[in-house]
This record gives sequence, C-alpha cells and structure tokens, in this order.
Amino acid sequence: MKYRIIPVTAFSQNCTLLWCETTRQAALVDPGGDSEKLKSAVNDSGVQVSQILLTHGHLDHVGAAAELALHYQVPIYGPGKQDDFWLAGLPAQSQLFGFSDCPPLTPTRWLVEGDELQIGEVRLQVLHAPGHTPGHMVFFAREAGLALVGDVLFNGGVGRSDFPQGNHQTLIASIRNKLLPLGDEVMFIPGHGPMSSFGHERITNPFLQ
Repeated sequence: MKYRIIPVTAFSQNCTLLWCETTRQAALVDPGGDSEKLKSAVNDSGVQVSQILLTHGHLDHVGAAAELALHYQVPIYGPGKQDDFWLAGLPAQSQLFGFSDCPPLTPTRWLVEGDELQIGEVRLQVLHAPGHTPGHMVFFAREAGLALVGDVLFNGGVGRSDFPQGNHQTLIASIRNKLLPLGDEVMFIPGHGPMSSFGHERITNPFLQ
C-alpha cells in the first residue's frame, strides 16, 4: 500500500490518495476541495480511483466529493448516518466559511463500525469514533500499520468538540478506546497537520494525560 497526502482548501485539510501497489486501485479519502489539484495528483500517481471515502461531514473534508465521484464514476462511502445533518447542511456550511456553493450530499453507502472496505488488495477496517461529529469514522489498514483518523486526533492535539452534537468526553473516549488500542507503533494521518503515531500521542499529547 502507498499513499500521498494532498492538502486542500484554505483549512489545509489532508486529503489522502491511498492505493494498492499491485492493482493500482485507489481511494480518495476526504477530498475537501481543490478538485483539479486532486485530479492532477491522481494522474501523476498513475492510479485508478475506485472509491471516495469520507471520515465525517464537515465541508473541508467533503467539498469536492460529489464532483470527483461523478468525474471518476465511483461510489462514495461514509461517513456514519449520524452525520446526515452535516451533509444536508453543506450549502449553509459553504456560505458560513466563504466557500463556493456546495450542494447537499448523500453518500452511496453510510458506514458502520465493523465494516470493511477493499482497495485492490488493501483492506481497511472501519471504526466509529464520535465526539468531533456523531458519525465520524476512522479507516485502519492493519497490515500497513496506518490509520486515517480525520479530525479525531492530531499531532499534539485533539479535534474540536464545540460543534453541534460534538462532545469532548465522547471524543477522548473514542481516542482511548478505539485508536490507542490499535498499537503504539501505528502511524496515523490526521485531518490537518503532520502525521504522528498513537504511541507518541499516548505519551506526549496533553489532552490524553
């Protein structure tokens, strides 16, 4: 498995292009905007996008999903149905943050805890990790020791919980009960900022002490 992190939007959101080296099948995870930049990255990588994955319903993570799904003729998987109100409210989100108008979005399939996704020969486990949003999902490639955690956990920080249906205690419980048990050696790609490992955050992250 290989990956490439492509920051998009004014929020420098980490969209990840993830692919199977054997089949060259790929997924775009959280394509929040800058669709032409993402298309160029796909072309440069010589891969074939087979699906789009969403961790949660915030605009900077989903803004280009519908356009790219139409362009590549692929399904959109995720987030959890609890984030339906965020996706239905995308026009209001785009007005609030000064983005170009983003219509409401309904994914091809909502995800739930225990789902498994396949990208070529790469398998991703789906974990439900609420707190930042109620339907937030995390994608875990166990064999590669890599997790894509959206806005749950950051290098030195945690996700905001002051949005509608956010909850700080729930967020910390998601990190402690769902993410850290995956293993100290597991690296993760957050929704913003540099990568880290669960072990490093367990020891140094002030929100987890």
